[in-house]
Amino acid sequence: MSGTSSDAALLGPAAESTELLRLVACGSVDDGKSTLIGRLLFDTKQVMSDQLEHVEETSERRGDGFFNLALLTDGLRAEREQGITIDVAYRSFVTPSRRFQLADAPGHVQYTRNMVTGASTADVAVVLVDARKGVIEQTQRHTYIAAMLGIPHVVFAVNKMDLVEFDEGRFRAIENDLRELSERLGLRDATTVPIAARPGDNVVEPSDRLAWWGGGTFLEHLESIELAADRDASHRRFPVQWVIRPMSDEHHDYRGYAGQVSGGEWRAGDEVLVLPSGLRTTVAAVETRDGPLPVGVQGQAVVVRLTDEIDVSRGDMLCDPDDAPTAARELEARVCWMSERPVQTGARLAVKHTTRWARAILDEVVSVLDVSTLEQVPADGLVLNDLARVRLRLAAPLLVDPYAENRTTGAFILVDEATNETVGAGMVLAASA
Repeated sequence: MSGTSSDAALLGPAAESTELLRLVACGSVDDGKSTLIGRLLFDTKQVMSDQLEHVEETSERRGDGFFNLALLTDGLRAEREQGITIDVAYRSFVTPSRRFQLADAPGHVQYTRNMVTGASTADVAVVLVDARKGVIEQTQRHTYIAAMLGIPHVVFAVNKMDLVEFDEGRFRAIENDLRELSERLGLRDATTVPIAARPGDNVVEPSDRLAWWGGGTFLEHLESIELAADRDASHRRFPVQWVIRPMSDEHHDYRGYAGQVSGGEWRAGDEVLVLPSGLRTTVAAVETRDGPLPVGVQGQAVVVRLTDEIDVSRGDMLCDPDDAPTAARELEARVCWMSERPVQTGARLAVKHTTRWARAILDEVVSVLDVSTLEQVPADGLVLNDLARVRLRLAAPLLVDPYAENRTTGAFILVDEATNETVGAGMVLAASA
């Protein structure tokens, strides 16, 4: 195994300049999520020799009978003992063309909230499917969550093809079922790829045993996904996170607003509306600590300076005067309930949206998802891991967009004010003032 020491350091500065792709791997228990991630790390030579020795020793101690690559990501003691993933494990690796951040989400139904957490910032959802079992209820659940979260790209990895003798007919039947599921849930970009993660067939290297497959390897597909079109370039949004006033002799008149661009493209000279005050001005500069930028795009952390000295505070939002978000007092949203304590209609909660807070009342639980049928059914409350459609009434306006338009300004979390516990994650469907 001396040839498997990490190449990440060799890529060095070149890796930092490549594009980052965030992906979440999910699927049912024993579908091979952790093994697939371990195989990616191993075959791209991202694992240090001491890690490999530790995995080899652990595999022998457990009596696995093989070098268990899943142990590279199953970090918790309870996970290793049970052979399942409980928490969300994050790993990174690089290739010459792209950087990857991997989230290994748990497969059990009772850990749905963990999967939602791991998938919330993903560009790609990798849904593992056991070639022997095909599409099962957990496949539907995880695909529904990927659709609900608006993850732009979904890759169905039909794993364990070695256990069905690499049969093309079996793969095509599963591929057809997944196509029907994708169409039903309205996925924008869904692809199905056959793999065998444990022996490594068609993960990083092509396989002679899958000679009938002409769609490239799993890694080649990840490297070819275009991310630029996923950004919201139409709606200029900038929630103010921090007001910067150094107050030093050198910068006594400096005033900037720090935050992350949540939508659109930001340039010096752009007209700006400040909400909720309604004041108007123009952008003087968009900067980072390295100096001015010609343009700031979604996802970048920047400082925006304005031409006029006006009152702008944390929680305010800068936007296009001709395309403002809704100052919402009522929300209809999809919610994943994350608390072990159930909640009933009429409950009081706090809502955190971008950099702003508001109190809210759970006005109505419209429906809860029945995962076995993917149908919405009536309910009057929520329990742990419920995926529901709800209505919230806000005590103060929040500046929101539909989640389908903007994954940042359309998302929020629900907090129990008494315990400060995050109890839910929500996606805005509709808003009204």
